[in-house]
Amino acid sequence: MTRATKPEVLAPAGSMPALLAALQHGADAVYFGLQDGFNARARAANFDLTTLPAVVARIHRAGARAYVTLNTLVFEPELPAMERVLRAIAASGVDAVIVQDPAVCLLARVLCPELELHASTQMTIAEPAAAAFATALGVSRIVVPRELSIAEIERFAAATTAELEVFVHGALCVSWSGQCLTSEAWGGRSANRGQCAQSCRMPYELVVDGELRPLGDVRYLLSPKDLAGARAVPELLRLGVHGLKIEGRQKGPVYVATATGGYRRWVDALTSGADAKTAERRLAQDLLSMSLAYTRGFGDGFLGGSDHQTLVEGRFPKHRGVFVGRVVRVVGDQVVVREAADGRPWTGALALDERPVGPVGQRSVTLPAAGDAAPLQLRPGLGVVFDQGDPEDRQEPGGPLFAVDVRGHELWLGFGSPGPDLSRVAAGDRVFATSDPAEQSEALAAVRENVEPGGRNVVDLVVRGGPGTPLQVLARCRGFTAAATSRSALQPARGQGLDRSILTDKLAAFGGTPFRLGELDLAGLAAGRHVPASELKELRRELVQALLPQIERGPVRTVDASPALPRLTATFADLVPAPPGPPTVVPLLRTDEQLDAAIAAGCREVELDWMELVGLGQAFARARQAGLVVTVATTRVGKPGEDALLERLRRLQPDGLLVRHLGALMRARDWVAAGDRLVLHGDFSLNATNSLTACHLLRLGLGTVTAAFDLDEAQLAAMQRSLPKGRLAVVVHHRIPTFHTEHCVYSHLLSNGRDFHGCGRPCERHQVALRDHLGREHPVIVDVGCRNTVFHHAPQQAAAWAPKLVAAGVLRFRVEFVRESGAVVAAVIGAWRDLLAGRIDAAELARRTGADSQIGVAQGGMKLLAE
Repeated sequence: MTRATKPEVLAPAGSMPALLAALQHGADAVYFGLQDGFNARARAANFDLTTLPAVVARIHRAGARAYVTLNTLVFEPELPAMERVLRAIAASGVDAVIVQDPAVCLLARVLCPELELHASTQMTIAEPAAAAFATALGVSRIVVPRELSIAEIERFAAATTAELEVFVHGALCVSWSGQCLTSEAWGGRSANRGQCAQSCRMPYELVVDGELRPLGDVRYLLSPKDLAGARAVPELLRLGVHGLKIEGRQKGPVYVATATGGYRRWVDALTSGADAKTAERRLAQDLLSMSLAYTRGFGDGFLGGSDHQTLVEGRFPKHRGVFVGRVVRVVGDQVVVREAADGRPWTGALALDERPVGPVGQRSVTLPAAGDAAPLQLRPGLGVVFDQGDPEDRQEPGGPLFAVDVRGHELWLGFGSPGPDLSRVAAGDRVFATSDPAEQSEALAAVRENVEPGGRNVVDLVVRGGPGTPLQVLARCRGFTAAATSRSALQPARGQGLDRSILTDKLAAFGGTPFRLGELDLAGLAAGRHVPASELKELRRELVQALLPQIERGPVRTVDASPALPRLTATFADLVPAPPGPPTVVPLLRTDEQLDAAIAAGCREVELDWMELVGLGQAFARARQAGLVVTVATTRVGKPGEDALLERLRRLQPDGLLVRHLGALMRARDWVAAGDRLVLHGDFSLNATNSLTACHLLRLGLGTVTAAFDLDEAQLAAMQRSLPKGRLAVVVHHRIPTFHTEHCVYSHLLSNGRDFHGCGRPCERHQVALRDHLGREHPVIVDVGCRNTVFHHAPQQAAAWAPKLVAAGVLRFRVEFVRESGAVVAAVIGAWRDLLAGRIDAAELARRTGADSQIGVAQGGMKLLAE
């Protein structure tokens, strides 16, 4: 990775007010989505494609870069629309596009090779081998997954030429980005299509070995605290990362203002040599402001490595702000508060935790803080809320403080009229400060007044001239140039003549414009010469008039006018179909009992996905001894330093590899090139939802690619029509893998260990499930990398669609198992064999397997197509 001298502070802009707040508070770059779709925050206000050039111009005037998010998966029928959107973006002056689907990169490379591409965290590029996949598509920057530690980011940076961008603030998804199917499986809204339903913020109960395990008021078992990575910034600067990213395109302008301003000041202080103590005090105050703007509790996320004991606090899933204390009693229109009896911290090292209220005087009370956050000045006007242990309560009591008083060790809070319904407030309720109207007003001032920040674009001037020649000025700004020449020639000066002071004052006085002076090069200017001050001002006006439209327009690119999609599709015409043969049922197995059943059923091929490598080796040997073709599965993601896991799989010398992440694909194709006799099967987690992506993966060496679970029947059929026959695999019986998470539920709730080094591996002794609010129990499985997958509570099957799949040329029908018994495995394998042989129909298969009829995770219309 090339090192950045100073990283961008990259702010979210989900709406025009948020955009204005980001620019006013010093963002180096902003990222935003379009109302035309294809962005991962479809519920944000977003921006209209027709107004994009004007929006980009405003961003550029503020000295910032404009990044448009096209970070969702694209379905086959949408490819022409994606091409139209890309053309408009390339012509608009946008500085870069943030993408998830490789098809977007392929299209962009054909229609406008100069368009800068950044790989979204949704693409799950987590290590150097995967980065090679992205850079081959023309990607210049990678947004690294939030699950990487500083140490892992350092290893990543050392082994890639791509720029790296790191999330430092905002909400944490519990699931790996691009690998979450929960919202669509449970709510019909796909996170891979920008419609996340935030199922991770729902309550769950813990079921251990079939028994409910009470956890008190800890109910939100998959809801992480928010990331506040400020103290990781010095290390990220040392690594030379190019972007420090703030999450939050669905947040308002106050959140954007406080976060952007805080990280702007922190980065500037660290890179300017400012006094460390002064900078840290200001950072502490900024973290407090961020807490009041929005926090579920702050922590380091994964930047310091995995800590399963602190990542998820579990008591609430929404904004709480700063903890004040617990209610002792209510006296009239006042609430008496003091320290929590249990004293348990709820945030972590970076934010405020539960500490005693200090008696620091009347009307304004200082609450002690933890870590790097400043103490809160509790005062009239602040908003507070009384948390009664039911975060789903939308009418929980709270309101602005009218009075604050200290009596001994008790804090008396008074409210005006009308105020909160204090009849609902009880002893033991937790009290949080949730807002500061004064800071909100200050943060929103620039938004209300629609003020554009000035002087953000640095202009370097080169001034030349000799006796009897005009004064010549060359201006350079952000890669653009402008030149101006004085009307009159330089004359001998009566005084000191043109010097640095005069030229700075007259020529480079850019006040009231988007520009400010950077370097002033006078090496080519003869001494003791003069032109009238009026001409210097005119030269300045000419330079501004010449530079401004260039800055507003942004990069000038050549966009190929000929249709890109047909040309791109033609490049895959040489991909060959699979050898003809009958449809095959291939079981994916996770236990010895399941493998025994598959062997007894006479299966010719199996796929093995074991929790630990010793057991996998033993299962592999048994399957080989039984004469089976054996494919082994990689982990679903790969991180820096996990190469050894793949090498262990290679040493087994399997017949096939079920490739689940892009790094594994790039390594395995090298193995094949080196002589390994290995068939590569791409899994659903590679997110192939259109023929361009699928064909690109096949071109890279896959024998088959599995259809992504985001596809319904119509979308799957549209993709299949453009693929060579037999090269698409379909999972036709399985439990949807909903969450795939770095956070270990076993370690968090069944041990005191922060990671696998100290957890005692309870996953080897217990089986855990999560019970949702509907009473459904979803099994949690641990993989060899200690990551958890939460599976859907019930299996589903696609028997109704099988005839169409066979007719379309699908040969590989996978049936997957989680904790099913050998008897269930045998029944499912037998039923699918009978269905594909024509001996039973879909209704009989449903009766024999007991699985719901559905394909993928989509809901609704596809079922009508099958009827």
